[in-house]
Amino acid sequence: MSDRIGNCRVLGEIGSGGMAVVYKAVQEPLGRTVAIKALKPSIAMDSQFAKRFEREAHFMASLQHENILHVVDFVKDGRSMYIIMEYVEGIDLYDLLDASPVLPPEVASIIAIQVCRALDYAHFRGVIHRDIKPANVMIAKQGEVKLMDFGIARDDKLSDLTETGTGLGTPSYMSPEQILGDKLDFRSDLFSVGIVLYQMVTGRKPFVEDEARTVMQKIRLDRYVPPRKINPKVPRTLERILGRCMEKMPANRYPTTQALIDDLTEFIAPRVPMSYSARMVMYLRDVGVIPDREAEELLKAGAPRMARHKVTDKRLLRHTTMVQGALLLGILGSGGAIQAASGRLAGNPEDFAAEAGNPVLPARAGYLQVVVDPWADVYIDGQKVITTPTAQRIALSPGRHFVKLDNPYFQERQLEVRVRTGETLLVDETLDPRVPLAPEDEGAEDEGAEEDE
Repeated sequence: MSDRIGNCRVLGEIGSGGMAVVYKAVQEPLGRTVAIKALKPSIAMDSQFAKRFEREAHFMASLQHENILHVVDFVKDGRSMYIIMEYVEGIDLYDLLDASPVLPPEVASIIAIQVCRALDYAHFRGVIHRDIKPANVMIAKQGEVKLMDFGIARDDKLSDLTETGTGLGTPSYMSPEQILGDKLDFRSDLFSVGIVLYQMVTGRKPFVEDEARTVMQKIRLDRYVPPRKINPKVPRTLERILGRCMEKMPANRYPTTQALIDDLTEFIAPRVPMSYSARMVMYLRDVGVIPDREAEELLKAGAPRMARHKVTDKRLLRHTTMVQGALLLGILGSGGAIQAASGRLAGNPEDFAAEAGNPVLPARAGYLQVVVDPWADVYIDGQKVITTPTAQRIALSPGRHFVKLDNPYFQERQLEVRVRTGETLLVDETLDPRVPLAPEDEGAEDEGAEEDE
């Protein structure tokens, strides 16, 4: 193996598969760490494997999404091929399940929803992954989830390298139609997502070969054991979600990938009142993937972004709950006060409340935590206090207060809240886009704005 590939200096091997070897390297002169996937020397350059390898590079380069591993470059030197990719420091789902076979339902759902976001992006562009499995799901130490390995993906706009009647993929995670070698659409990937989600919450695959049937026969013909019979802690809602993914007939599965994302979002929303990434960091810390100190630093660095991810189903955004202030600090894992973007300590009601024109005694203080999608200036009793997103708690005197959420591109929202001593009231709202101008106002400035994806 050469010490250099293109403009990259190879540091060492970090993994190997049947067709390729993965190296860690430094891309010069940028000085950034990258991963290089190299076709094994034993693979002929004119073979079908080599064609799939090159196609994978093109697929991944064309799919620029936060939940898909990014391709930086592709090198072909006559002797071999190399895909230069972003380097993700973390653990793949296969190894995570080896260390912790059963994941908490909300953690499993956070992983699944990010895989689905990657798939939704790919599906819209006519790309079917066809090999969704734990080994192809990478979890970064920062909590992000990346989908990898588009080596056998199919693009509607390109010819398929798979012969008719041939099923490519990993048998335990294939859909029934993939096993039969039928023409596939996005719903085949959803079946595989259901299998992975089942495995995450039960600790076992839904279809396992035995003396009577092969795993592929079971996928086609047999029902799986309901997840709650294996793990009673699996919520019924999540059981229904993965059950719909694993319907034998594609027509009975989710009609779109986004529909699955919506159901997962609705399931997660009341269970994870924080950033999805923060919850993942906490779990990786709990199972020993990240040392306590490193996790604490990651959580502190992410404190200004600790507001929960956007919820697309607006019914969920009516959710308002009471939580103890101490719990909020525990969630952040810092063991101390949260540092706001302005540098003020959120845990000091005398300093903060006095600055807000509403001095209170620490013993009588109540708190307000505000989460707004997409963002807003927060006014309390007529005075601007903060701008979201922020982890800042607002110290207030107990009693009734009037809150206004203002964003020039969205409709103003006004709320009446009641604060209690020693408690933190969480206000979680989404703002509606402004109503389009009437025809007679066409000359006026358009203040509408599309919501973020």
